[in-house]
Amino acid sequence: MSEDEIQINIFKSRLVPECRILSEDETIAFLEKFNISKQQLPRIHASDPVAKALEANSGDVMKITRKSKTAGLSNFYRLVVGVA
Repeated sequence: MSEDEIQINIFKSRLVPECRILSEDETIAFLEKFNISKQQLPRIHASDPVAKALEANSGDVMKITRKSKTAGLSNFYRLVVGVA
C-alpha cells in the first residue's frame, strides 16, 4: 500500500486486532496440526483494509489475535482470496 493511499494507521485503533501473515513454513505446520486444507479456512478478501495494509496476496494465511475478557487471547485464521 503506497503512502498516498494511507490516511490513518489502522493498526493503532483499539478496534483492529493484531494481525500478521503466516510464513509458508508456519502455514504448512498449522494445516498439518489441524489436518485441514487452505480451502477449509474462513476467507478474507484481499481488498479488506487490514489485508491491504499487510500487503497480503491471494493464498496467504492471516493470523488474527483477538483479546477476549473471558478467553484471554484467541487466534483466528483466514485465507486471503481475490485481488486487492
